Amino acid sequence: MASLLLAGGGTAGHVNPLLATAGALLERGHDVTAVGTPDGLETELVPRAGLDLIEIEKVPFPRRPDAAALRFPARLRAAVKASEAAIDRVAADAVVGFGGYVSTPVYLAARRRGLPIIVHEANAKPGIANRLGARLTSHVAVTFPGTPLPHAVVTGLPLRADLEALAARLSDPDGRAAAASAAKLERGWPADAPVLLAFGGSLGAASLNAALAQAVDTLVARGIHVIHLTGKGKTEEAYRAQAALPVPQRSMYAVSEYAHDMAAAFAAADAVVCRSGAATVCEIGALGLPALYVPLPHGNGEQALNAAAAVEAGAALLVADASLTPAALVMNAERMLLDPEAGPRMREATRGIGISDGAARLCAMIEGAL
Repeated sequence: MASLLLAGGGTAGHVNPLLATAGALLERGHDVTAVGTPDGLETELVPRAGLDLIEIEKVPFPRRPDAAALRFPARLRAAVKASEAAIDRVAADAVVGFGGYVSTPVYLAARRRGLPIIVHEANAKPGIANRLGARLTSHVAVTFPGTPLPHAVVTGLPLRADLEALAARLSDPDGRAAAASAAKLERGWPADAPVLLAFGGSLGAASLNAALAQAVDTLVARGIHVIHLTGKGKTEEAYRAQAALPVPQRSMYAVSEYAHDMAAAFAAADAVVCRSGAATVCEIGALGLPALYVPLPHGNGEQALNAAAAVEAGAALLVADASLTPAALVMNAERMLLDPEAGPRMREATRGIGISDGAARLCAMIEGAL
């Protein structure tokens, strides 16, 4: 078995695929160590997952000719040297990079040591680190078709074990019906209730929260049950909307900051409205759920690109953040949940794009590179 160094960090979009892959590699008998920076989410998430974390100082690429740009070469050399020390410390047989600042020096260190490099890119629009890494190897895994990296092979996104297990269960029609019924009954809802799951990530999405709070009276009046995950500290508007509902309908609108068991929330859902981060799009596609995506309105446009394949396949709908009115939300929710043809057609379309075994596919690529 091999000793593998997995590099990635900064955001959950880099760390979560790393952790999912690490779990799959450990099950296959490999030794796994993670490399990250001292100030990214990896400092919390990696140790919690029971993995060793080696920290290397963050070296952002300079964006303008200033003092930081002058210091960049020396800082990068130091980070590459630290990465070589990490390689030596675990006697690594290969490195696997998931992007983020830490991946660049690790790729360069692996190249200097002549080790196999495997790159995984979660987003449809690659970051700087993985654009560099992909030039140093022929082992490049991507989540979405059309990702502009050389040697790209679509493996999908490595999923958390609980979601991968749920995806396998939901792939069977009988298993889907049983899981959905049980999840709805657990909430005190009818087993056949149409359920909309809405969320905007751990910090929430203000536009989504506002539109849903204003639309929920119409949704529940039409028989739609709603699970609304508002994000931390953002329940006030939703609770006001809930209190304004007729008493018999208040229980149809479940409000909380986040879900302790996201797999159970997905199991209860018949459709989803959310942002279109790479992990979210892949999880929803693997679970076979129709979705209304509302891409983040700022950044480099990667969220719209992440959703593009699902929208083109007919598995998802897309509304710009500025166009997410309560009326637009109601119209699209009814299409996904109440239209006897549209919802099943969208669910069927996910079969062509949803990948539930991304971790296994990436592990196969890693083992093939050794």
